[in-house]
Parts: sequence; C-alpha cells; structure tokens
Amino acid sequence: MSSTTGARYPDSIPATWLAARLAVDPAKIDIMRRNGELIAVREPGSIEWQYPAWQFDAGKPRRGITRVVAAAREAGVDEARLYDVLTTPLGLRESGRRRLVDLLLEGREAEVVAAVKATC
Repeated sequence: MSSTTGARYPDSIPATWLAARLAVDPAKIDIMRRNGELIAVREPGSIEWQYPAWQFDAGKPRRGITRVVAAAREAGVDEARLYDVLTTPLGLRESGRRRLVDLLLEGREAEVVAAVKATC
C-alpha cells in the first residue's frame, strides 16, 4: 500500500483511499474504527482520519489489531499515543530499530497487547 506524505503519520493512508482500495463504503471504515477494529489517527489540525498501512494484510485488518485497540482503550491510551507506542523504536535491544508494530507483523500480538497495557 502506498503512504501519504503526512508529517506526523507518514505510513498512514486516508479513509477515502482506504475505502476505494477495499471497495467498501467510507462509512464502514468509520464504523470499523469506532468499533475498535482499526487504528486511526489524525494529523494535527486535520479532521480526516488516517489509517496506518501496516495494520492491513491482503486488504484486511491484520490479526491482533482488535486486541491491541481494546488494550489501549482499556488502559486509557488514545489513538495518537497508541500509534506512538507501536512505532517508537524499542531501544538498544535488537539495534534499536525494532518497534512493537514489527512484533505485531510477526504475529506476536500477545507481547504487543501486554506492552500496550503497560503504557499507562
């Protein structure tokens, strides 16, 4: 999937593009976001939701996204903070380049959920 040029969320795509790509009504995308099935963020000052492209696999939400969003909501973590938690390098371990989102892409959702719960 292509990315937009947003400064804050460079790996995210607008809802309109996502709806066209998935061949669904934009309202369905919004319902999925509100139901915790998708992670969405907004650029500062924007009213348009952006969806990180890494949460999709073959045009569908990646396994584990719902659990990660639920954990964030339970911990009182908003969407912008969740994005930061998932995309910030983990530190000196493993060259400091690995992020929680990388673990999610590897199918290690339980570790990601635990880390999100611990952010509070």
